[in-house]
Amino acid sequence: MKKPFALALALTLGGLMTHAAATDIRIYPSFTEVREQVSSAGKTLTVALPQEAWNGVIGGSLDLEGLAFDSAVQKLEANWLSGLEGKTVYLEREGGKTEPVTLVRAKDLLVKDASGKYFTVSYDKLQFDVLPPANPLSPSQTLTYSLKNAGSGTLSYLTRSVSWQPRYTLKASDAGAQLSALADIRNSTDQPYDVKNTELYAGDVNVQGDMMPPAPMLMRAEAATTQAGYAAPKIQSGGELRGLYKYTLSTAFTLPANSVVTLPFLTPKLTKFERYAGLNTYFGTDKREGTLSRFYRFTADDRLPAGPVTVREDGRIVGQTNIAETRKGGEVEFTLGDDPDVAYTRTVQTVSQVKDAKGNPTRTTYKVTYTFESSKSRAVRAEVTERVGGRRVTIDSAAPVQNQGTAELRVDVPANGKVSKTFTVVVDNG
Repeated sequence: MKKPFALALALTLGGLMTHAAATDIRIYPSFTEVREQVSSAGKTLTVALPQEAWNGVIGGSLDLEGLAFDSAVQKLEANWLSGLEGKTVYLEREGGKTEPVTLVRAKDLLVKDASGKYFTVSYDKLQFDVLPPANPLSPSQTLTYSLKNAGSGTLSYLTRSVSWQPRYTLKASDAGAQLSALADIRNSTDQPYDVKNTELYAGDVNVQGDMMPPAPMLMRAEAATTQAGYAAPKIQSGGELRGLYKYTLSTAFTLPANSVVTLPFLTPKLTKFERYAGLNTYFGTDKREGTLSRFYRFTADDRLPAGPVTVREDGRIVGQTNIAETRKGGEVEFTLGDDPDVAYTRTVQTVSQVKDAKGNPTRTTYKVTYTFESSKSRAVRAEVTERVGGRRVTIDSAAPVQNQGTAELRVDVPANGKVSKTFTVVVDNG
């Protein structure tokens, strides 16, 4: 397996240069904790981080564990090209010919030719005697610790540049439905990560500091596949942690720069699955007509982290939506848009009314009728949820409730048929 620098962390110990060990990362839905083992043979520890990676670091999150220090100084360093100012580089001219020029200023790529003329050039026209780094125009940030004693410790920080999210596929047919999930691990920087231990966390985690999300970026998808000498990691459940749910990767892996690594995630068993045409609405005395919406409802035998879901019927995509964090056995319900084949008509009749001495209604009884008509070639379940406001509300023969009641209709509409369903509402504002 190709081994990039874990974080491009360069640890300077006096005049001795060493490299940090592989990284441990703990990935949350919107940020990641990066943990790097460091050591120093002296009392100075300098960490260099490319500006591209530094831009994603949440302010105030840098921490050095296991090594006591007196002070830490952060400083912006010049880019690699600045080190060539005053030196000879080579400029590609038209026709492919090159000529030596002097780099005067790296900031705006100002050069001087043999005749003494100054002009600016583009970086892609320059050639060098030495191998440039991956980001020659990007500056870096250094953090220098004055240690109390030599030793080993852990450098950690939070970054918005690495995150993860599950994405689900619900495959349905007349035979039933199956739910599966993939996990997308995103790295939005130019910096690859050589990861030793990985933990994924699902749940609601708030952090302080800069709350701006990473800038939008173009990413290439890279599915983890088995290569010579490299087994793709598997995601394993790590249990619950104070309302969060942890998953771990079975092996070390490389998270390339500007990439998405996709791994198989969950294949929960559905303990309930239903399709229906539905309507969620509020009570009113007006007449209404329209079409119902396509709804899905299911429960799974595993906890489901929040993420997008794609629904396929008989292999064809019928819609996409998002599901929220759902406990094991919790119900997931969503709609994918209108169902023009199932229409409804709603009418309201005032059955009785009681008024006070001033003629204001204090208690009114209504009869609400829904008529459903389907043009489908098969029977379909229709469900309506209607919320009714009032001081005391009674739905049919149910016990009265305060402030708001809920009427629920459930009816099977026959193929190419029509059916009606009614309920009674008593609104008591006396």
